[in-house]
Amino acid sequence: MKLTKTLVALVASTLMGLGSGQLASADTQPPKLLVQITIDALRGDFLTRYDYLFAKSGGFKHLLDKGYWYQNAHYQHANTETIVGHTSLATGAPPSVHGMIANAWFDRQEDRLIYNIEDANYSLLTPGAGVDQKNEIDHTQRTAKNDGRSPARILSTTLSDEIFLASNGKAKVFAVSVKDRGAVSMAGHSGKAFWFSKANGQFVTTSYYYDRYPAWTEALNQNKPASRYADTAWDLTRKAEDYAFIHDDDQSFETALPGFGRVFPHAFGPANNKYFNTFLTLSPAGDELTLDFAKTLIQNENLGVDDTTDYLGISFSSNDYVGHVFGGSSLENEDNLVRLDKTLGELFSFLDKKVGLKNTVIVLSADHGQPEAIGYLQKQGISSVNYFDPDQLTSSASVVNLEKTLGTQGKLIENYFHPYVSLNESLLVELQLDLDSVESSLAEALLKIPGVRAAVTASDIKSGALPSTEVFHSITQNFHPSRSGNIHLVFEPNIFVNDFDGLVVASSHGSPWEYDRHVPIIIAGKGIPHGRSTRPVTPYALAPTLAQLLGIAAPSGSVDERLSEVLPQ
Repeated sequence: MKLTKTLVALVASTLMGLGSGQLASADTQPPKLLVQITIDALRGDFLTRYDYLFAKSGGFKHLLDKGYWYQNAHYQHANTETIVGHTSLATGAPPSVHGMIANAWFDRQEDRLIYNIEDANYSLLTPGAGVDQKNEIDHTQRTAKNDGRSPARILSTTLSDEIFLASNGKAKVFAVSVKDRGAVSMAGHSGKAFWFSKANGQFVTTSYYYDRYPAWTEALNQNKPASRYADTAWDLTRKAEDYAFIHDDDQSFETALPGFGRVFPHAFGPANNKYFNTFLTLSPAGDELTLDFAKTLIQNENLGVDDTTDYLGISFSSNDYVGHVFGGSSLENEDNLVRLDKTLGELFSFLDKKVGLKNTVIVLSADHGQPEAIGYLQKQGISSVNYFDPDQLTSSASVVNLEKTLGTQGKLIENYFHPYVSLNESLLVELQLDLDSVESSLAEALLKIPGVRAAVTASDIKSGALPSTEVFHSITQNFHPSRSGNIHLVFEPNIFVNDFDGLVVASSHGSPWEYDRHVPIIIAGKGIPHGRSTRPVTPYALAPTLAQLLGIAAPSGSVDERLSEVLPQ
């Protein structure tokens, strides 16, 4: 009788544990496949704000109904950009540790701006498929002086690296995205990365990963996957009455790209249109091309077919581009989310057929959020918002007067690339000026410019003398001593630079404010309980949590935090 009561108590305890998210499954075998999905610029509230758009089952709803949803996840670094967030998700570390502090930064050794993953040692396998300097909307790509790409500048191992290492090289590790930095970061140092070339409409890679393309990749590219969109257009997917912004299609703050426009339908034009492939990435077509490539990869590389856990990172980029060009509160954003939901549903269905969802763990998060377009906020009566003209950093009276005092004759600032101001240090040496003192004086001058909330010097960050606030903490988390500039600038909320090499965009992320830091985290699949949590967590916790779930080492720079609700108790 005593033994029976003990068993009853144990069963009751287990059932109670299920309610708090504890694992009840006795199946301790690791999943056959881990799929890490990153939705570029998916702000944390989008899943609730736009839930009326999602199918009742399949895409987002499958994850929300089957998985564990962390609704209160926020990045703790100040420069919320694509490479920074992707690498943080991959490594479980902030940029101060993994080193990817910005999409581009000023390199003093090379005396120029460098693109985060450029690497002249590894060339593209497809000559001429690099960045088209005339047509590339992503202005950070233009800083690259070569078409080579590799993960060499990532200073920590990634989750994908640790999966590869733990299996002694048996695990198959891949990542794919429209953006090169979205794929390279998730593939890590050990995996294989592919990305979409706007120059030729194919998926490409570099000699870091292969000596030549796998046969299946060559066959796919020979079929010209982008060509199916030729002479078609991006039009509304659902009935007009399904959209909240159906009467706000033509908004003056949206970017009207010649030939693409700001009103549905958005024409892609013929395949020989010089902007054709760029237009595809500004629409759901970019995600659909990414999905098709991922499915072909899963099929031909036999992912998830044995007992060794394989890894696939998929970064869907269209949401970011649509947000930049049209804004988060736009008809275009609504329809893009409809199509993204459908794309996710097709991916999950394919995974179920090829691997089995019961054998798969799926993770979904975002590299950063996104602000509302300034024009939209002004339209709603919120007037304390505006765009910032970076020319003010050198033309404002406070900076000009400082330069006169120092005798630098308009040459004090070497470079500004958000969020860092870099000083002309060689000139300071020539004039025998103290670097720390000049940094401090310039920071004071910059703070007098309307729209600047904080100007924090490298010397103050190194000394640990900053106030104990979230903003200053996030600036410190973003700082790397050999890569960050002399001064980190933070603008007031909903004030940002919107000039991308002459292209005026609706909105731009990269701040420490709520709208840029808040992202969703959802984990679903083999052994993962259903539930949701509103406790504060960081996306850095994702990589070490997944490592513990797989029973392998966490990435070398990862934080101690774990998402305990999805781990066996």
